[in-house]
Amino acid sequence: MARTLNKELSGHVGETITIEGWLHKKRLMGGLNFITLRDRSGLSQSLVDNKDELEKLRGMQTGTVVAFTGKVVADDRAPGGTELHDVTVEVLVPVTYESPIEIDKPLDHKSENLDTLFENRVIGLRNPKEANIFKIQAAVKEAVRQYLHNEDFTEFNSPKLLGAPTEGGAEVFTLDYFGKVATLAQSAQFYKQMMVGVFERAYEINPTYRAEPSATTRHMTEFLHIDVEMGFTDFQTLLKLVGGLLKSVTASVWQTNAAELKSWDAKPVVLADEIPQLPLEKIHEMYSAETGENSRGEKDMRPDEERWVCEYAAKNLGSEAVFVTEWPASEMKFYHRKSETNPELAERADLIFRGVEVATVSMRENRYDVLVDQLKTLAGGDPEAEGFRYYLQAFKYGLPQHGGFGMGLERVTQKLIGLNNIKEASLFPRDINRLTP
Repeated sequence: MARTLNKELSGHVGETITIEGWLHKKRLMGGLNFITLRDRSGLSQSLVDNKDELEKLRGMQTGTVVAFTGKVVADDRAPGGTELHDVTVEVLVPVTYESPIEIDKPLDHKSENLDTLFENRVIGLRNPKEANIFKIQAAVKEAVRQYLHNEDFTEFNSPKLLGAPTEGGAEVFTLDYFGKVATLAQSAQFYKQMMVGVFERAYEINPTYRAEPSATTRHMTEFLHIDVEMGFTDFQTLLKLVGGLLKSVTASVWQTNAAELKSWDAKPVVLADEIPQLPLEKIHEMYSAETGENSRGEKDMRPDEERWVCEYAAKNLGSEAVFVTEWPASEMKFYHRKSETNPELAERADLIFRGVEVATVSMRENRYDVLVDQLKTLAGGDPEAEGFRYYLQAFKYGLPQHGGFGMGLERVTQKLIGLNNIKEASLFPRDINRLTP
């Protein structure tokens, strides 16, 4: 008999069918024995009242792979509104080891229990609510791809083993590469700019590695980055693209994955038609006046300031996201472009969503001579060094005005759902303390 998925049972009431999956929960109550089976589509309930059939499950633990054949009966009290009766049991893969955690109950996500959660991740992900995080994340990726493809972007994949760091600084992982020193990619920055000369509009969604020493709720050493670059654009057009991406993705995921989001009590996203823009200094001034915590003159946003500005924007501007603009040129990367109207500022914005930065957006310096000068003066870089030589070739032989952004996939997922820690939105998180599982 062909296999039927749990989600399909309501279409087979009165029929005898076979379901296959994992033993999820047993409730043995004398004459009424309810067995919950899990498959990729969800949960179903079966009433096993034949003692011989029930005996087949004696000693079988959560995770046992089984096949149940029985008659589908409508029952509003059961998952999905149906139940299997007159069940014949077949044990396909017996499991006699007791599970280290109870996956039929919500798993504890309190900060003091996260190590236990991650240590048992292999099994814990079988909890449907936990799996929902990554169904939502997969939907975010699909929505990003759909939006960018509709905007005529081409997806590419850049190497993650490099001969030299692309971003400089100390946050670089090094490894032995056949007797040479190699680094893991800190971003796809240089490659996506190179691809502007090929496709005009290019993006990738790939791992990024940072030797980040911070043990915080917002940092990991390996994460997934949505890296996007757009040629023949100006700053405001670029911001419109990024804002449109966030609006499209959040709306799409709420349309396709509402059930998974509601399982986490997620709140629908509220965004303005155009994401509001606030200058950095103005935010510092408003925050300082409102809270009494003086941030005036600071070159960056404080974490509590990011939370505050999103609360302000949600209350006063009808948007849970805001662009922070007018960043000081003194703090910019060597490949960023200064404002033509005010060279003291960089053409850069941070997208803050529900209290955390999810993307940094900037125009790039595309003029070869200016870029080489900025590399030397701002980064102390050698244009002939391996880490820069090939990158500069793209500019030497012609790149148009362009800009782009990097958006954290886990951060977007985290904020969509309402999780407290970025690591909860990572399948197998990596930080300064964890390299397993």
